[in-house]
Amino acid sequence: MRILVADDEAVSRFALEDTLAEWGYEVVGVDDGAAAWEVLQRADAPELAILDWEMPGFSGPELCRKVRELSSVRSPYLMLLTHRSGISNIVAGLKSGANDYLSKPFQEEELAARLDIAAKMMELQQRLAVRVEELERERAQVKTLRGLLPICGWCKKIRSDEDYWQRLEDYLGAHTEVSFTHSMCPACFEREMQSGQQILQKRKES
Repeated sequence: MRILVADDEAVSRFALEDTLAEWGYEVVGVDDGAAAWEVLQRADAPELAILDWEMPGFSGPELCRKVRELSSVRSPYLMLLTHRSGISNIVAGLKSGANDYLSKPFQEEELAARLDIAAKMMELQQRLAVRVEELERERAQVKTLRGLLPICGWCKKIRSDEDYWQRLEDYLGAHTEVSFTHSMCPACFEREMQSGQQILQKRKES
């Protein structure tokens, strides 16, 4: 897993980067919010970002809000890292769009535990994203299939899924919200009138 570390305090950032690298993570480090925002907008953005609360460019909460405004099914896991404490700060950080909150200076045991939770959450998110894509494909396929109706070229009846033939209006009434009011178009009216006149003429002649 790739992790973005954004912190303008060099000592704190290097310590975090070294720890993550020792644990086998691929780390991308930046020293301000603007650089972090640039990385997070890339198509190959890291799956997880640890963002300092206070730094030049954009603060951690500002970055969280900007990331959540991006329209993407696969959104990165965001963790705020800060000296701030107290319930009000935690709530403010989470409301900005952060998934988690880690206090400075970080404790390795706590960081490891939170990264483990993050990995599980991202796995669930990945499964959900895959399922959403599958449902979109299935919906598109169903829409295409529904657009192909086997219809008789003579009587114009439609073959249903149960393999029997229905009148067009019966089929559409059963499969859509369409309702019908029946009338006669001018061409059919003229044809029926001619047919009726021919029948009357034959009766007279007989």
